[in-house]
Amino acid sequence: MTNPFFSDWTTPYETPPFELIRTEHFKPAFEEALAAHRAEIAAIGDDPAAPTYDNTIAALERSGESLRRVDMIFGQLTSAATNDALQAVERDIAVLVARHWNDVFLDAKLFARIDALYAQRDTLGLDAEALRVLERYHLDFVRSGARLTAAERDRFGAIVERLATLGTQFGQNVLADEEETVFAFSEAEMAGLPDFARAAAAETARDRKLNAPFGVTPSRSSVEPVLHFAEDRGVREKVWRAFVKRGANGNANDNSEVIAEIVKLRDEQAQLLGYDSYAAYKLADTMAGTPEAARGLLEQVWAGGRARAEVDRDALQDLAREEGQTELLEAWDWRYYAEKLRLARYDFDENALKPYLQLEKVVEAGFFVAEKLFGLTFTPRTDIAGYHPDVKVWEVSRGGKVIGLFYGDYFARPGKRSGAWMTSFRKQSKLDGEQIPLIVNTCNFSKPPEGKPALLSLDEARTVFHEMGHGLHGLLSDVTYPRISGTSVVRDFVELPSQIYEHWLEQPQVLERFTHHETGAAIPDELLERMRAARTANSGFETVEFVSSAILDMDYHSAPMAGSVAEFEASVLADIGMPHEIALRHASTHFLHLFAGDGYAAGYYSYLWSEVLDADGFEAFVEAGDPFDADTAKRLYEHVYSAGGKRDFAEAYRAFRGRDPDVTALLKGRGLITEDADAA
Repeated sequence: MTNPFFSDWTTPYETPPFELIRTEHFKPAFEEALAAHRAEIAAIGDDPAAPTYDNTIAALERSGESLRRVDMIFGQLTSAATNDALQAVERDIAVLVARHWNDVFLDAKLFARIDALYAQRDTLGLDAEALRVLERYHLDFVRSGARLTAAERDRFGAIVERLATLGTQFGQNVLADEEETVFAFSEAEMAGLPDFARAAAAETARDRKLNAPFGVTPSRSSVEPVLHFAEDRGVREKVWRAFVKRGANGNANDNSEVIAEIVKLRDEQAQLLGYDSYAAYKLADTMAGTPEAARGLLEQVWAGGRARAEVDRDALQDLAREEGQTELLEAWDWRYYAEKLRLARYDFDENALKPYLQLEKVVEAGFFVAEKLFGLTFTPRTDIAGYHPDVKVWEVSRGGKVIGLFYGDYFARPGKRSGAWMTSFRKQSKLDGEQIPLIVNTCNFSKPPEGKPALLSLDEARTVFHEMGHGLHGLLSDVTYPRISGTSVVRDFVELPSQIYEHWLEQPQVLERFTHHETGAAIPDELLERMRAARTANSGFETVEFVSSAILDMDYHSAPMAGSVAEFEASVLADIGMPHEIALRHASTHFLHLFAGDGYAAGYYSYLWSEVLDADGFEAFVEAGDPFDADTAKRLYEHVYSAGGKRDFAEAYRAFRGRDPDVTALLKGRGLITEDADAA
């Protein structure tokens, strides 16, 4: 067997040769890469020369290249193109990799060199970027247990390894529930669904080989159209219950005990490091700084969101009664009657926009904005392989120079977890010559039948722009060191580039690019006016389902969990007065952000924190009178998109905006305060 990970890649830009990579290649590739990195780390720690920036910090940056290469590819395949064999490898590798990084961060000789450099950092003559990298490395090691006693380090390491196993198990359980559950529906049961949703459900039935015309799975992209449009209330309830019960069905995929153990271990981990809670530990290295600051923002937005949702709930209940529903409004009714209420109040049906929002056109519009703001061009590269036939690749240039590659993977399929995300196969750096980034955007839109266009909802189109904003954060990165490249920033800053990019979707210069997929006609002005009028039509619901999930996250990680997972979740929701007609955006047992790894643990609030930044930040373009104002775009590029983590993030925002952020734009954008209220 020839393992492609054991040789140089002669592909364009040394891209992964996916046509050659097989599942059986990964375990030996990991084993060799881990061994190579161990040797590199040992050489740094054992260097008899006194520690210098070059022989310690820069050497750390140069180490582990083969490990990064295999790990980034493996991580995307296990998320977007997995199978039983790959999942078996993932279960084995998770512990090996966690143990390896434990050994690195708990290496006493290595940390002694870093600590010595940190102590004399002001006398080393480092430029600002190099100093920042040294500071980040020192903090990484301290936060990973480098100052613990030998016994504490052993326990800390055991916790990290166990958490890696549990996180892998959690994610695989959610995916298994989504793949093992599929509903077969008849023509009558799908009454009310528009053509695009019927076509997607028919495609699911064909893919799953159902003896029925339509199929629906518990994944979000499959469930949402049913909840919005199915006239049969029993059908809505059935798919809603399957959706919210992922990972909580009392079967082999149940995540309740997994969560309980994860939360307990995280609390112990934080205590070992000297923090009162895991939330205090995680937020110490964020813009928010403390759980109290994050919770304060959540509560400020929660109050207005719940009040708005309660007003809407009463209106929806009245509408349901008018239509003959004698039962009280339930969570599986909300989206259905919200669509009707939106139509009644604003004469706006989101489905009227779908024929104009072809996936290809929305992606092209995202490229158009990147060109106008940052001078980028995207050129298709059909000669570069993706890891699945659905994956497309573009070469990205700026000023005539290739700066990266962009991979787009947009359709839902078996073996692909729910949601949307950005990752990379290689990060940008200049430490040893120019290394261009290989950036990936992944979404889960319903794939249309062969020969038909993929039509998106307005929310799905925002998702394309959101993930492209993340992608540009990676593509435009212009730093020397991998440690601070691209999206290597604190959690509550990382969503700024993605969320601010969403604003351009609804700018006139962008909307005029969308035409009807059959007639070629532009979106009618009156439809756009109705769209703008209805912008905050369901903002109470959206605020409640998100903020409640963020508060649940913060409570899981702020004190020891009382009772079972179900009891704890119910207690949190009762304490905040959660309307029973609205469900959490992410219930505990399928909350991948929190428990399939720790990326957003005690950090889900960060979407809202970043929304303060993005809403306030886009106001800079409004104040300039042009969404493509060159001076404002230049500041956004220099201080946000290209800067990576090379400066303090509050400083970076101030350099872009000229002042600290103001929450007012967020509250206005969500319809929680009015212009008049602000003036008063």
